[in-house]
Amino acid sequence: MATMADVARSAGVSVATVSHVLNGTRPVLPHTRQAVLDAVEDLGYTTNTLARSLVTARTRSIGLAVSAISNPYFTEILQGVEAAALEAGYSLLIADPHDDPGHERKVVQLLHERRVDGMIVAPSADPRDLLAYLERHDVPAVFLDRLVDAPGAAGGPRFDQVCADNAEPMSRLVTHLAGLGHRRIGLVAGRPGLSTTSERITGYRSGLAFAGLAYDERLLVHGDSESAGAEQATEALLSLGVPPTALVTGNNAMTIGVLRALSAHGLSVPGDIALCCFDDFTWADLFSPRLTAIAQPGRDIGARAVRVLLERLAEPDRAARTVRLPCTFVHRTSCGCTSPSEEGTPS
Repeated sequence: MATMADVARSAGVSVATVSHVLNGTRPVLPHTRQAVLDAVEDLGYTTNTLARSLVTARTRSIGLAVSAISNPYFTEILQGVEAAALEAGYSLLIADPHDDPGHERKVVQLLHERRVDGMIVAPSADPRDLLAYLERHDVPAVFLDRLVDAPGAAGGPRFDQVCADNAEPMSRLVTHLAGLGHRRIGLVAGRPGLSTTSERITGYRSGLAFAGLAYDERLLVHGDSESAGAEQATEALLSLGVPPTALVTGNNAMTIGVLRALSAHGLSVPGDIALCCFDDFTWADLFSPRLTAIAQPGRDIGARAVRVLLERLAEPDRAARTVRLPCTFVHRTSCGCTSPSEEGTPS
């Protein structure tokens, strides 16, 4: 196996120069850099990551703890994280906390024991043990999608956070339905305790208020962010004496459960009940009717989380920040519009 010294001899440079080229630790003249890269290619040299980590105390690896990896939304986030990490020369270690606080704490510890340089975590609804562990061990971390209420000494967040806008896009779905004449608009919300759930409920209520509609607590049910839970929650809405004429779902998994419940009752969308969903997904355009949805920038969220983490590693003492990315209103026909006129507008 070729060594760094072999590369240096082949390129006619010092071992230190080869190190600077491969690690980006110092500018190198273009022709010298190319000579080193050519030698690396000719000799088939690969970096000894383990040896380098012993010297630098860095493994150039990132831990990613995300629940429901099978969820198309989190799959998009994973793709964004992976692409950005690879571009920056980092490997990725992935674990699924299963939205369980106890398991979340264990997988984060396992990732930490693998000496990852930092972590990207989508926290559970009860992240207290997670926060305690990260703080106790001073682990560089970025929270993804779901935020934590963790003010620092100056009143800001203790950790960097990256997520999509939630309240305003949800409000837009509600006002859109109200503008079509609906006065009883139900919400199938996600798991209580998650920031995404609370923010989307806030958006739901503000949308009702903006449309001049009274909030009716019976029209808000929780589907626990899962298909089966959403199916049961929709059953509860349909059993009301005066059921809703329109529904909004809190994520893509729950949209499936809602559609299943409506089908079981022989109800058509949008003929019998209008439907809008938070979270677009690849096959939303294949449904009949096509689903009006809020599309989150999953790949961009994942990529931005990596960049924020790398900035944290470069500047450990800088103030933590929360980054929010805009969503897109994707106007189709499940809301009852036969000829959408504003497809793909930012929200």
